[in-house]
Amino acid sequence: MLLSWNEIRKRAIDFSRDWTDESRERAEAQTFWNEFFNVFGISRRRVATFDAPAKKLDNKRGWIDLFWPGTMMVEAKSRDLNLDKAYEQALSYTYGLKEEDVPRYIVVSDFAKIRIYDLENGDIHEFEVSNLYENIKLFGFIAGYSRVIVEPEDPANAKAAKLMGELYDDLLVAGYQGNDLDIFLIRVLFCLFADDTGIFEKGIFEDYIRLKTKEDGSNSDGQLGSLFQSLNTPIELRPTTLDDDLKAFPYVDGELFKDKISLVAFNSKMRDSLLKCCHFDWSKISPAIFGSLFQSIKKKEWRRNLGGHYTSEKNILKVIKSLFLDGLYTELNSIKNNKKALEIFHQKIASLKFLDPACGCGNFLVITYRELRLLEIEVLKALYKKEISAGQNTLDISMQIKLDVDSFYGIEIDDYPAKIAEVALWLVDHQMNMRVHEELGQYFIRIPLNKVANIHVKNALRCDWETIIPKNELSYILGNPPFVGKQLQSNEQKKDLSFIFRDVKSAGVLDYVTAWYIKAAEYIKNTQIKVGFVSTNSITQGEQVGILWNELFGKYNIKIHFAHRTFSWSNEASGQAAVHVVIIGFAGFDTKHKYIFEYADIKGEPSRIGVKNINPYLVEGNDMVVVVRNKPISDVPDIVFGNMPNDGGFLLLSEAEKDNLLKLNVSSGKFIKPFIGSYEFINKVKKWCLWLLDANPKELKDNKEIYERIEKVGAYRLKSKRTATQKLADVPYLFGEIRQPKNDYLLIPRVSSENRKYIPMGFFKPDIIAGDTCLVIPKTNIYHFGVLTSEMHMAWVKHVCGRLESRYRYSNKLVYNNFPWPENISEVLINNVKKAAKKILEIRAKSNNSFAYLYDPLTMPFELIKAHRSLDKAVDKCYRSKKFNNDKERIVYLFELWEKMISKNKYKKKESRIKPENIKITIYQMPKRTKIGTR
Repeated sequence: MLLSWNEIRKRAIDFSRDWTDESRERAEAQTFWNEFFNVFGISRRRVATFDAPAKKLDNKRGWIDLFWPGTMMVEAKSRDLNLDKAYEQALSYTYGLKEEDVPRYIVVSDFAKIRIYDLENGDIHEFEVSNLYENIKLFGFIAGYSRVIVEPEDPANAKAAKLMGELYDDLLVAGYQGNDLDIFLIRVLFCLFADDTGIFEKGIFEDYIRLKTKEDGSNSDGQLGSLFQSLNTPIELRPTTLDDDLKAFPYVDGELFKDKISLVAFNSKMRDSLLKCCHFDWSKISPAIFGSLFQSIKKKEWRRNLGGHYTSEKNILKVIKSLFLDGLYTELNSIKNNKKALEIFHQKIASLKFLDPACGCGNFLVITYRELRLLEIEVLKALYKKEISAGQNTLDISMQIKLDVDSFYGIEIDDYPAKIAEVALWLVDHQMNMRVHEELGQYFIRIPLNKVANIHVKNALRCDWETIIPKNELSYILGNPPFVGKQLQSNEQKKDLSFIFRDVKSAGVLDYVTAWYIKAAEYIKNTQIKVGFVSTNSITQGEQVGILWNELFGKYNIKIHFAHRTFSWSNEASGQAAVHVVIIGFAGFDTKHKYIFEYADIKGEPSRIGVKNINPYLVEGNDMVVVVRNKPISDVPDIVFGNMPNDGGFLLLSEAEKDNLLKLNVSSGKFIKPFIGSYEFINKVKKWCLWLLDANPKELKDNKEIYERIEKVGAYRLKSKRTATQKLADVPYLFGEIRQPKNDYLLIPRVSSENRKYIPMGFFKPDIIAGDTCLVIPKTNIYHFGVLTSEMHMAWVKHVCGRLESRYRYSNKLVYNNFPWPENISEVLINNVKKAAKKILEIRAKSNNSFAYLYDPLTMPFELIKAHRSLDKAVDKCYRSKKFNNDKERIVYLFELWEKMISKNKYKKKESRIKPENIKITIYQMPKRTKIGTR
């Protein structure tokens, strides 16, 4: 067990008194270092050996005075000899060691002075032996004290995953699997961590495996079974005849070792794998990463890149700091000198309870608990600063610690991560108890584990959360529920969504995470509970906003309290693809203090802005949502989809296919027209199509090459599972959907890169066939082009349109039909827009480059940039004379204008598509087939 720092300091003073006059290197050296380790309550023989053989840099053999593999090396010299040479000698030994045995610390001493080198961070400290007590924390690693700074790609994490992975692989080969294997690994992890951090006497688990199990592993299962049973048995209830080595282990309880599991028969390789795990220093690993570590154990490809599967603490802290932690620290700082207020505050934080309804391996709960325990330490330091500074022993700090793991609740659908979450909370509890030793000077440990985190294995979307914890007892809900977009959802997940949104129209397009918003909103109704969720940013964009937030506002009166706008939820691991996310904090009541966290760089740090209200698009504004609309809200031309081939590719032609078709039959030229889709438009790629709207049946029949293509279209459509597509097999020579304008039209790509400042748009003649990857606006003019290709319209696009991955997915019914165009503007302002827009078209026409290059933010020509800037100013002035400083001001203005238009119903009813009677379609009956693909 760990000694308190007060006890360690007392022992250090006694040690210094006994050894101040020692000057001989050999006579008392071993006793010196044995007693030095005893200062920290550690038996030297458990961790380090004297006179360990080693090779020097020059390949000569030498002897290390004292060696603790992987941790510490000591070289002792007689009084007044050069300690620099002692260090050089020790350093030369490291070159002959295995990589895993190279120590972090080198200690040199002449019995009067001690010097310690930290090879990891380069720190060097030297002091007199008589002053050891003042420098004792430099050796905290001996006792098991260590400040853990978690880095996802720290080599220690990868090594830990590799070691446990090898043990897991060996157990699998032996046929050990399922729940028993999961529990076995978790128990072993607990013992490894306990062995290195003071829960057990240091090194006794490793000693037990090494000394009590045979080299061939044949009795390992029985010895481990006895150990697990002892750890689950109170000391007073253990047999008096129990082996002394088992008696040395404490009673753990906490139900970790309660259930009996089958134990696999070990072999020598499995025993060696376990001993390698024992040899590793597990105090270097934070419980915050245990979940990712355990997941990586089961997947070999994850073991090399543990950081790629680790939710960074930095990102988790964004949730908990905004949700409650910053507010608690502000409150603490305001009452630090008021003992009564501090006592009330301490009781307040001790009464807080937290629920993560999709907790996985517990990362959010672990970090939240750790931060609250750190806050509690600050409270205790403020409450008892006099007693602590005086080193009084009358204060029993164990009676003052109020926070424990049973205030934390989680719901997880799988057993394995749920058990990891439970154990990780115990381990971080122990880390914080060690921190109490360090900060307050008193020993404090919770063994046996009397309290347990409340982690429930259930489907969070199907169970009643009040059976987990009554809502009148809960304080906060937090976490990052599964994102999973519509296309990637399993059948079970789709059923979950249908269950939650059973009365909500069009809910099938929603991301899986939205179900947790509704479930939480139901639970927190008529309470003061606050919620903070991480979500994909798609729930604040596009069609999902109207569906989800209409429900949250209308049925549950939800108010957004804070929001982190889109940022990269990266794990800082090389090669790790980042997800674009938002954080939304909400409750069923309003608050005066609302904040938006803006990211100038989605991978950077945010700036906090106080606002009056936050709308679902995470900008300042009223609680409103933009829903799909069949007709434009302003007096502008209708917009429609391009023509859908639905042809299996047989009516479309590449440049080479077109040339070959003409080579085979020159008469085919009358049926071939240029075809343009989003890709072809943006990348300046030529494509063609067979446009047979007015074709004569005999001509088609006589043209072998075209006729064969028509047959293939028919066969393709007949194979479809959709009835509507099967019916189209009756007219295989026609596009599946025809909306080709008869006049010049403006083309807008439906999908475009989010990296471009403007979505490229362009005018086309009616003989160029627009594909359905585009939207087209017939009967338009250059003024409409100018407004749509401006910063003002792009501000609307960024906030309202949906996304395909991260790319803009422009929508006719959501984006265009809802866009509030400027009203009642003068001809002068309109002409200014037309003039600026014309300049852009002229510059583009002179270039041979594609729009992919012209509108790439890194290669966009300066002349084109200037022209767009002029257009942006002209369009801005159509809305108001006062300058817009940024997109934030533009979107706030547009949302206000949109609300005014909606409330006044200022728009004329229009048809949202071309009427069928406006398109001339002649239906020809193809010859009947006896078999698909034959004439």
